[in-house]
Amino acid sequence: MTPCSESSARSSFPTVRLLVYNIRYATGTGPAFHLPVPGAGYLRSNRKVLRGIAEFIRSESPDVVGLVEVDTGSIRTGMVNQAEHIAGELGHYSTFQCKYGAGSINQLIPIVRKQGNAFLSAPNVHGERFHYFDTGIKRLIIELELSDVCVFLVHLSLKFRQRQYQLRSLHDLILQSAKPVIVAGDFNTFWGTHEIYLFMRAAGLRSANTAGLPSFPARTPRIELDFILVSEGIEVTDFRVPDVRLSDHRPLVCDFEVRSGTAARAVSAA
Repeated sequence: MTPCSESSARSSFPTVRLLVYNIRYATGTGPAFHLPVPGAGYLRSNRKVLRGIAEFIRSESPDVVGLVEVDTGSIRTGMVNQAEHIAGELGHYSTFQCKYGAGSINQLIPIVRKQGNAFLSAPNVHGERFHYFDTGIKRLIIELELSDVCVFLVHLSLKFRQRQYQLRSLHDLILQSAKPVIVAGDFNTFWGTHEIYLFMRAAGLRSANTAGLPSFPARTPRIELDFILVSEGIEVTDFRVPDVRLSDHRPLVCDFEVRSGTAARAVSAA
């Protein structure tokens, strides 16, 4: 797959709301999640939790939603595709893919092979592309191309060394974009921005979360695992981490604008 194609740029860009949320397959949280054995909650989805997630997202009126840890229709959810379900509640278009590479053994395991990530967006946005890291278990990168910006959604590896390899590949991919870029998702960075500082500098990105607000765990957040990173030409007008506890992560909400002429300059310089 090739990165963002060059397209005619508009002279201005309205405020766009991006919501990014690791929903943990709508399995919920709390002590019951680890009964009768630790992690047992991953085997059962909760319709009430899914309904709450959809209601929260609808209340924020986002233009684009990036969902991490989505069940795309396994026996865990009664064959309900959570991405399509939430998109239907919003009147949005959905695009999703399994987070594991095509040759991964995880593609053969029930439930696991339906674990993915997804973008939800306005019905007229269909510019998605799927890329894959060369290392790690979770390899999917979803690229969504809007008129003046490209958004990349990722869920990086739990292992530090593999995350560094993935960041290098991501750096090379986003530098090919002819438009301003947003990189968002669950980075699994247990050292927060310190771990991705060099990546951000090399790729010309900065965090929309200038206050370093933590997003994990949802009940009492202490760690900044989830990020929305923006490139030059994107002005962040608002950023929030709402107190929502329907998953083990809290969601991120970012309002942004693309400064007039930025996309045009990016295209002409490419």
